[in-house]
Amino acid sequence: MRRVTIFTDGACAGNPGPGGWAAILIAGAHRREMSGYEPSTTNNRMEIMAAIEALRALRAPAEVDLHTDSQYLRNGMSTWLARWKRNGWRTADRKPVKNDDLWRALDALAQTHAVRWHWVRGHDGHPENERCDELANAAIHDRHGIDTGTAGEPA
Repeated sequence: MRRVTIFTDGACAGNPGPGGWAAILIAGAHRREMSGYEPSTTNNRMEIMAAIEALRALRAPAEVDLHTDSQYLRNGMSTWLARWKRNGWRTADRKPVKNDDLWRALDALAQTHAVRWHWVRGHDGHPENERCDELANAAIHDRHGIDTGTAGEPA
């Protein structure tokens, strides 16, 4: 399987409010930056959406190291997801899981890949994390997303 390193971030102007997500995909010498915009959302939804769109961009199963500054995203996929599924998409205190539509979509995409979830401290000088933050916030400001790099790479 191909190895891909992904960095993601989500941002929101107000919570809820206009939001943006961003991802950087790196495979060998190939690098792809992508971002998107939602007119009314939350920061947590944008964090999940960044991971969804990054994994969706991969055209074939891959070994993925996904780096996020969101404990919510990393813990959701690494720790809470199995319990939510066992509990019928309910939390430990039997409340419905928030954002379950996105968690379900991310779960389905993650199952096609071998994903390792990593946490990186946000706003701490990590170049790819800082770039994702810039892209996500630019998506909000510009009210649209971008996709740079060779079409389909590093899929």
